[in-house]
Amino acid sequence: MSKNNYIFPKKSDLRHLKISDIKASLPDLKNLYEAKSVAVGKWLMGVIEQGLKDGSMNFNDVLPSKPEFAYLLGVSIGTMQNAFRYIEDLGYVESKQCIGTLVRNYKQPVTTLRKLTSKRDMAANSIKRYIINNGIKVGKTMPSSATLATITGYTANTVRLAMENLSIQGILEHKYKNSSEYGWILKSVDFDLAEEIESAKAKTLVDMVVKDLENYISANLKVGDRLPTHMVLSQELKASIKTIHDALKVLSDNGILLPKRGRYGTTVIRIPNDKTVDLKPETSIFAPAADTAFYHYEKTQNYVKKLIVNNYQIGDKLPSISELAQELDLSQNTVRKAFHNLAKEGYLVFSRGRYGGTFVIDMPEVDTQAFKWLAVNPQYAKEYGKGIVEN
Repeated sequence: MSKNNYIFPKKSDLRHLKISDIKASLPDLKNLYEAKSVAVGKWLMGVIEQGLKDGSMNFNDVLPSKPEFAYLLGVSIGTMQNAFRYIEDLGYVESKQCIGTLVRNYKQPVTTLRKLTSKRDMAANSIKRYIINNGIKVGKTMPSSATLATITGYTANTVRLAMENLSIQGILEHKYKNSSEYGWILKSVDFDLAEEIESAKAKTLVDMVVKDLENYISANLKVGDRLPTHMVLSQELKASIKTIHDALKVLSDNGILLPKRGRYGTTVIRIPNDKTVDLKPETSIFAPAADTAFYHYEKTQNYVKKLIVNNYQIGDKLPSISELAQELDLSQNTVRKAFHNLAKEGYLVFSRGRYGGTFVIDMPEVDTQAFKWLAVNPQYAKEYGKGIVEN
């Protein structure tokens, strides 16, 4: 696996600050003339500057979590998320999945952690293009973040973060004249479009990890081999387990990997850049993980259908999810999913309150359905193949 210069610090080696370590006076968040997240962000900047000055904070210290700050300040976690993004843009902190938010040298910001090309940056570039293409003049009001989200194809929250970032760049500014007013106006058109952002999807961390995984598979594995665990790959590639999961899903969708449930793991079914496909017998008759998950829910649904037909009438109340989960030796989430699917099919209805519960509103039809095999021993697959040839 290729080496890189990214630092992947161990969480246990870092000093984690407690919320009780924050001694600064709390900010006044009433009658603001700027976004609350910006006001909180500026307060955090002051906390970090003072902490580094008096020695109560050091570079690479991990700040308390966003929920802890949100509780301390009486704001939402979403506001804290935006505030952290705001100060990260200014170089005060650097966030890393599975670790936290690290204090950085804002006077000499250096990125040392392997990070994702931000969708926020791509959204910001799309907003710039919208400004240019529509000839919006300086001082004019911008469309709302919801409208821009529809235009650019990004989520409203991503667009809000992008607009905050454009505010830091001096392109937009908040349209605040009093505490009840909101919105954005165009402050400057002195900017360039980052053309490389147009192809940024090819440069996201997930795609970089996909390339690394392809190189690893080509160099170390052959068709039929099982991949190391997510944890091992995470440590090798200096990426979070979530990023590894997303990258493996891309390779599965591209027909390179086959995820199997349980102890069978994820196996290689095609070497990257190899156009020839030589599937093993057990691969051809092994249901993909998504299919087996569907089977698991549908098996539960079929049981509930039979239970209704044999024991209940329209209007009767079914046992609770926890009772059925215990009876079937399944997780409550599996039973809940089966209930919701049957409700969508029009057989059940949910009611809240003291006399609430899950009630039968129509009698289901009970039938059987053949499913793909869920687990196949490779040795059995050989015998299976012989049987096909002999017949």
